[in-house]
Amino acid sequence: MRGPVGPRERERRLGAPRLHLRLTDSTNTRARELAAAGAPDGTLVTADEQSAGRGRQGRAWSAPAHTSLLCSLVLREPPPLLPLIAGVAVADTVDRQATAGGSGALIKWPNDVLLDGCKVAGILVEARPQADWAVLGIGLNVAVSIAQLPPELRDRAGTLGLPPTAIEPVLTELLAALERRLAAPAEAALESLRARDALLGRDVGWEDGRGLAAGIDRDGRLLVDAGHGRVALDAGEVHLRV
Repeated sequence: MRGPVGPRERERRLGAPRLHLRLTDSTNTRARELAAAGAPDGTLVTADEQSAGRGRQGRAWSAPAHTSLLCSLVLREPPPLLPLIAGVAVADTVDRQATAGGSGALIKWPNDVLLDGCKVAGILVEARPQADWAVLGIGLNVAVSIAQLPPELRDRAGTLGLPPTAIEPVLTELLAALERRLAAPAEAALESLRARDALLGRDVGWEDGRGLAAGIDRDGRLLVDAGHGRVALDAGEVHLRV
């Protein structure tokens, strides 16, 4: 007989309770504090501006005030492929909200969301497996003007090109997309990720080698055909090589 159904096996309700801040150092930091204090599954932290936003690999996340969706969610019993599932949900949202003329959202493994070749969203998952919770942080450039960004980011950053008033509707769409993707089998997200794979067939490099990206396996790992055979990457930074 099966035991009680956990959050991974039922439809989640995300976004409540919600803490909104005009300014914070990082929504992920605030959400981690709430999670450690016992905040329920689905708790949401949003902000108009961050003073110390963080991305993967310790990078800073830059976003002028009132131009981006900056949010973090507390998830109890997070699924193993949460970073990949989140990337697909964000890509779903970008496709529904992007202005006309785009080519559709792609995903640079594991979860950088690209629009017309430029990064429009970033995702940071910070998990506490021993406590069975994770914080899912998402930054999405909704109304960013590229000219507002630091010069070193302008050639690779993207935006939805919407007005600031669109941030809340985009948040509503994103939460719905996350609920759908988290309720569905992980394989459905993997299939969507493969269809959006920005690296497939491209020359990529990482800390220990280089090769041609050859898709995503059933465990969410990036497959690469290297000179000595096929390897599967499950972590780390991958770069497109020119």
